[in-house]
Amino acid sequence: MRTSVVRTSMARASATEAPVIRRTVTGVGCAAAVLVTMAACGTVQNLTAGQKVDKAVERLGEQKSLAFGLRLDADPDDLAALAGEESEEVPPEMAEFFTGLRVDVSVKSKKPLADSGEKDIVGVGMKVSGDDGALIEYRVVGDYTYYRADMEAMGEAMGVPFPTADELDELPEDEQDVLRPLLEGEWVKIATSELEDATAGSGSADSGELDAKTQKKILDAVRGVVAREVSFKTKEGKDGTEVITAKANFRDLLTGVFDKLQPLKGDLPPGAELPTAKDLKDAPNRKVAVDFTLKNGDLTQIETDLAVLADDPKGAKAPLILTFDKAADVSAPEDATEIPVDEFGDPFTGGMLGV
Repeated sequence: MRTSVVRTSMARASATEAPVIRRTVTGVGCAAAVLVTMAACGTVQNLTAGQKVDKAVERLGEQKSLAFGLRLDADPDDLAALAGEESEEVPPEMAEFFTGLRVDVSVKSKKPLADSGEKDIVGVGMKVSGDDGALIEYRVVGDYTYYRADMEAMGEAMGVPFPTADELDELPEDEQDVLRPLLEGEWVKIATSELEDATAGSGSADSGELDAKTQKKILDAVRGVVAREVSFKTKEGKDGTEVITAKANFRDLLTGVFDKLQPLKGDLPPGAELPTAKDLKDAPNRKVAVDFTLKNGDLTQIETDLAVLADDPKGAKAPLILTFDKAADVSAPEDATEIPVDEFGDPFTGGMLGV
């Protein structure tokens, strides 16, 4: 047995679930982007509720420490019902995995986040957790990127056997030393510059970032669409909170937004593609409601029910919830083992980083 056998096993496990994972992550990611865009573009001068949402989002950018958590608050049966004909592709373990999944991201900066450049960021961290604790965690601090993963828990949660430290017994000792910390769930670290070079070579790196000027053009283009298509309503929540509900026709909103973005297509990063008119015709033609929860003027939560976008929800509910708080620990873990980037590539850049 060679090192490549272990890495191939990891890659095969990632590839088996990649299509389902990518569709799910893409759906959740798009929904989250729509929620945040609606919040960020919520300046509607004749609507007090819209102004409150806009100011609350601006206050997030004034923070030097921020965390947001994303979770899908649905049960496995509801998720299977919403998947419809594709539900056969999703094993019970996978449905359980996604309904118990939580993604937490933290960032700390020397300056307010809205004014921060790359050199101002003190640390960034992301943690993916299931019902029984953390599954994957990474942090970017200083010159290194730190990772750890519970391979056994991931395999059990997703219904796919992941490699374990037991599979290393037949390897030469020097090769065991490289892979064992990773497979035993310990912190490992890789020079961030080397990881960026490796992912760029594999096509997994970001194709580019939007500069501040382009971001402003996009927001300015979208503001009028939101003002025209979105209605706001305010009600009192629990514990002194205020809940502002924004409602819009999903297809009309997306069509209006991307119509406005078409003239800016040349300003987008290479590889970025806007949906075509044909793509948007398939978007659900129904109202979507998004609840923004504010406390003392601060945005604490955004929630929407994704089930309303399903062709036949059959009474199922799938609340997507985005919460905001202060950043968690993003310091460099002690005693992390440094490993070569080529040994690290298959299980992560071929799976997690390539999603």
